[in-house]
Amino acid sequence: MSKITTRMKRHVRHVLKDENPTIWVGKEGLTPQLATEIEKQLQRNKMVKVKILPAALQSEVTAQAIGVNAAEQTNSALVEVRGHVFILFRKRKAEEESSQP
Repeated sequence: MSKITTRMKRHVRHVLKDENPTIWVGKEGLTPQLATEIEKQLQRNKMVKVKILPAALQSEVTAQAIGVNAAEQTNSALVEVRGHVFILFRKRKAEEESSQP
């Protein structure tokens, strides 16, 4: 998982506060296809809001666990988990490559 500063977390929450989730996690949980779609949206927008449907939480899986798993699979930072919604953030790959010495 990538690191994110508190100030950047606050900025991402502010930007996405009125936005609807763009990805929904269904009863199958976090599938490889879902991880690929999250990856595409992170590359395009740097941030993504994900909603977990109640069917995905039937077993002993929490929203926090799904968010952490999604962040690890996409190499992004988990900004916030609130209820059944979580936010992921990642710098664009081009920005990461140009910032490395």
